[in-house]
Formats: sequence, structure tokens, C-alpha cells
Amino acid sequence: MKQVRDVLQLHSVMNLSLRRIEGATRVAKSTISDYIKRFKTSGLSIEQINILDDDSLRLKLFPEHSSVIVSRRAMPDMNYLHKEMKLRKKTKVTLQLLWEEYKVDNPDGYEYTQFRLYYSRFKRTLNPSMRQTHLAGEKVFVDYSGLTMPIYNQRTGEVEKAQIFVAVLGASGYTFVHATPSQTQEDFIYSHVMCYSFYGGIPRVIVPDNLKSAIISNNKNGIVVNESYADLNRHYSIAVEPARPRKPKDKPKAEQGVQAIQRYILARFRHHKFFSVDELNQALAPLLDRYNDKVIKHLQKSRTELFEELDKPYLNPLPMNRYVYKQFKIARVNQDYHITLEKCNYSVPFKYIKEEVEVRYSTQSVYIYHKHKLIATHPRLRRIGESSTLHEHMPNDHQYINEKMNPDRLRSWAKNIGEFSSVFVEDAFEEVQHNPQAYRKISAVLSLARIYGKTELELALMYAVRMRTVTTKSIKSILDKKLYLAKSANNTIPPKQSLFDTHTNIRGADEYK
Repeated sequence: MKQVRDVLQLHSVMNLSLRRIEGATRVAKSTISDYIKRFKTSGLSIEQINILDDDSLRLKLFPEHSSVIVSRRAMPDMNYLHKEMKLRKKTKVTLQLLWEEYKVDNPDGYEYTQFRLYYSRFKRTLNPSMRQTHLAGEKVFVDYSGLTMPIYNQRTGEVEKAQIFVAVLGASGYTFVHATPSQTQEDFIYSHVMCYSFYGGIPRVIVPDNLKSAIISNNKNGIVVNESYADLNRHYSIAVEPARPRKPKDKPKAEQGVQAIQRYILARFRHHKFFSVDELNQALAPLLDRYNDKVIKHLQKSRTELFEELDKPYLNPLPMNRYVYKQFKIARVNQDYHITLEKCNYSVPFKYIKEEVEVRYSTQSVYIYHKHKLIATHPRLRRIGESSTLHEHMPNDHQYINEKMNPDRLRSWAKNIGEFSSVFVEDAFEEVQHNPQAYRKISAVLSLARIYGKTELELALMYAVRMRTVTTKSIKSILDKKLYLAKSANNTIPPKQSLFDTHTNIRGADEYK
């Protein structure tokens, strides 16, 4: 009717000719002439035309096309159709098949085109969270609530903010809520583990937001998933389909779920004080059950009922073992066939010396992989400098390839520098359980003789022993700052000791002059 209004406006108000109206509206002259004739016959003014709605105007100008035909055909059960279409991935049902079943019960019912049109109109009448058709057991949407909950520290009086994790299943809207101290990767992954336990199964796809705990980058070059998050999803055999950045409509279930949880649950705690995250989670549990059991008006069923009917039968089973959070690191095997992780050392089979390995570690264990093959497992160490060396990882005689590094070679190297270097090497071997664990330290210190000189290194080692700071870093600092020259006693090279001048009772050559 907009076209009719434009034509009549130009004719009555602007007083334009048919040719000029045709040029302005691109409507044929014969059609323009028909509109004007109907307008004059109706007896309406242009002001009345502007007031009338489209249906009333159509009745006035085109009465022959405005008769309403009331159909006596049976209307399909749209709720039943929508429910069946949600299960189509499992049942392979199609709208065509549902129409055929409808026609069996209603031979004089609507034909397929009209049937499909009515179903399309029905889907548009559902609330925004239902506009996307979610297959049963397919997707779970996860997000954090922007509204946090204060946690009061009884000892210090400080107030911390607990983060609220929300997960919503696509087909049923069944919701899970979990409070954590932060949004760090470890807390984020722990919330997922608790979520899958709550559902009692695993959906096929997870739709997270683009927080760094899950997605490193999501742009035209592709999606890069955080390695720890990818490991979680490999464990549960679930695919990751992150929402597009700044596109909340990609995860309407999560957005709606977060808003509902804020209003229905978190708002009830506005006058309540919590002193721990565990206490908050205990308070959330009964309210979450009430929320899921609440009947949705337009569906006449609760989320719990929909979950039992739609999602639960099609969730994949939980694995036997619950996922344990792991971190990842790339390391290179040292010449002592150990890798260093957070200042602790872990052995690998000696044949992997100088090879690059992947380290996966949790709070309890360390797993070392070479080209995706597990080559070593150790308990997690906590004290700095500790080593975990497995006997089967060591070569029979601790010899390195082509005798490049061994205790005899290091002793000979130290003897060539001086006596304090030899003492340093022996002390270093005594400090470790296995000699190869001292190779790196000895090699690093003895190499300083090539930079600063043998005499200087001897003086630095003597000074370091007196100061009880015999480490690679401290010895290098002594050499750089020439601290061994700070006392006059150190200004001369110490005399070599022998069996004949170790006490004061030995007379010298001067006694015989």
C-alpha cells in the first residue's frame, strides 16, 4: 500500500501529471490512472488516506480483493511439529514426512506449501531464545555473568568478587550455574568439568565466548583454541564453535540464561553475605533447581521436563575418568637427559638428548611427550632444585654420545685450570644423586675461564667459598665486579699447597745461612 499512498500523495498534494508521477515512482501510467480513479470514487480525502491503516485502505480502494475466506481445514499441531523437528538429526524426520502424516489424519487438510508456511510463521512467534532451531543434545552455550557476587574474608575483612559461570543446553534451555574465585583458565575449565557432571552427559558442540581462557584468536585467519581448553574438549570428545566477536546473537541461549540467572537467583542474594565460594555454591544449588523446574508459559513445560525429553537421551556418555586440569610447555632435553620445569628437573630416556619435547603437567603429575608419544611420567615436584630421575632413563655408564661429556673429562678440565676448580667439581658431584645432574653447572662455571682467565676464575672460586655463594650466577657476578680484589689478602695469587709446607714447625732455607 506504500506505492498507492505515494501515487495519491503526488497527485493530490503535488498536482503532478501522470508522466511525472510515473518517472518518480516507476509505476505504469495505467496503474497510476487506476489508483487515482479508485481514490476519486471512494470519496476519501488525502488526510483520511494518511490516517487509515493498510488493511482499512485496501478495503476502501480494493473491496473486490478484501473478502476474508475462513478456512475450515484442520490446523496442524505446531508444538508437536516443532518438537519433532528438534529431533531430526537423530530420527531423520523431515517436514515433508510430518505433512504426509498430517494428511493421513486430515485428508482435506492443507497442502504442503501452506503447511510449510504456517510452520514458518509459528517459529517466528516464539521468543528470541527459540528462534534458532537447536537439535537435541547438540549444543551447550557457556558464558560468565557480568554481575559478580561479593565474598567477604573474615580474617582480613577484604571483599573479593566471585565469578558466575552459566551454561545452557540449546534444545531444552536446561541451565547450570557455578561460582569460582576468578575467570582464570584453571577455574574456567573446572566449571566445565562440573557442568558435564551436572548434566550427566556430553553435548556434541560447545559455544563459548572469546575469552582468553578458551580462544586465543578468532578472526578471518581462523580460530586458535587455547591448548589447555583444547585438551579438555579432546578428553570429552566435544567440538568448539566459539561465537563471533561482538556478536551476542550467536549465543542467545547463554545471553538469556545469564540474564535470567541474574534476575531469578543472584538478585535474591543482594542482602546476603557469603564468606567463601563453596558457601555461595551451596546456596545456588536449590535456587537453580527451582529455576529449572519453573514452567515456561508458552511451552507449558519446565526446563527440567524438556531436558529429560529432548537433551538427556541424546547426550554422549561421560568418560570413565574426570578431566584433570593440565598446563602445556615446550622444552628441550638438556645434556644431562633432563628437562627443566619451574626450576625442577625431570628425566627422559637419554636417547632424546637435545630433542624438543612437549610437557603436559597437572598439580600431581608431569607427562613428557616426543612427537605425540609419551616417553616419561613423573610425580610433580615442588621444591626448587629437586630432580626426579628414573633409573631406566640413564645410560649404563653415563657416557654421552662420542664421549662428549663425562666425569673424567670434567675433572681433567678443572685440573688444567687450578686446584680450586678441582675442588669445585668434586663438591658439585657430591651435591647430586647422579653425576650427570651436575654436568650443566660444572660446564657453565669452568667455561668462565675462557672469558675471564684461569687465574681470575680461581680467585673468584676462592672468594665464593669464603662467602658461601658457590652458584653459577654468583661466581659470574664476582668475576664481573672483581669482588675477589676487595680484600688485600686476595691481591696475591695463593701459593700452591704441598705435603712439605702445611705447618709452621718446618724450618726454611734461611736457618742454614
